[in-house]
Amino acid sequence: MPLHLPEGKRLAVSLSPDFDAQSVWLGTFRSTSQSLMSRGEFGALVGAPRLLEVFRRYGITTTWCVPTHTIQTFRSSVDAIVESGHEIGAHGVYHEYVPALERDEERRLLELQIRQHEQLLGRRPRGYRSPALDVTDNTLDLLEEFGFDWDSSLMGRDFEPYRPRMVVEVSQEEGNTFGPESRVLEFPVSWFLDDFPELESFKGSPLMQSNETVLARWIDSFNFAYERCPGGAMTWTLHPQTIGRAHNLLMLERFLDHVTSFEGVWFPTLSELFDCWHDEGSPAPTGISTTSKPAKLERTAP
Repeated sequence: MPLHLPEGKRLAVSLSPDFDAQSVWLGTFRSTSQSLMSRGEFGALVGAPRLLEVFRRYGITTTWCVPTHTIQTFRSSVDAIVESGHEIGAHGVYHEYVPALERDEERRLLELQIRQHEQLLGRRPRGYRSPALDVTDNTLDLLEEFGFDWDSSLMGRDFEPYRPRMVVEVSQEEGNTFGPESRVLEFPVSWFLDDFPELESFKGSPLMQSNETVLARWIDSFNFAYERCPGGAMTWTLHPQTIGRAHNLLMLERFLDHVTSFEGVWFPTLSELFDCWHDEGSPAPTGISTTSKPAKLERTAP
């Protein structure tokens, strides 16, 4: 695998929050309901601080993907994320539904969010996650054009980064044709490792699951990756307005108690993980172990 984790690290785990706040209801759900706005406010003023405190106690750093609408509406909450040592990635302007955008509008919004990151936070984002985890035929080309290192929107792998390809020709009878690999590195996501669909109650949602069911799935996924995919990486997508609810936060802590009881688990930002990657045929990063020994699923004492 072209991912070379630091010496002694067996598996990288990213608990990567999407800090949508009110923008998810404005952009994806296209609603200005005061009830929905209050749920976004809870995420910013209650959920995000709770999540930061959990990350501090467990010694976790990660990447928060943040629409620039959230940065402008809840600036102090975003400042607290940065001051706690976490990375801020791009996540749209107003949680726009990207597949509905024409190429020029997608480019305009991508350029706008980069400019707003620079103006508001003093730095360009190195990575991008599409709102609603969906892209267009143009997204990867635009990310390359604007110099992004990584994307975290696609689902073509589960426990390893990869160079994504677009399907450039669809044929039901002759098979699909892929384009070339992107220069942007993909950190894959999954709706199965996302808190929002199964834990966020909203009108018409058919996907709600019990916390026990979700926790069991998360633990099974981690156990599989730790035992069978040494040197790999996993990405969870969390939402402060969802995972920050009391019952969900306790579930997250039970999950972290399990994960942190294993040796060799690393919690990097996604850009730190990007810096551990090298393509086949290029020199491996120096000072980083390139060996991973098979291991049984055994825990050390917490």
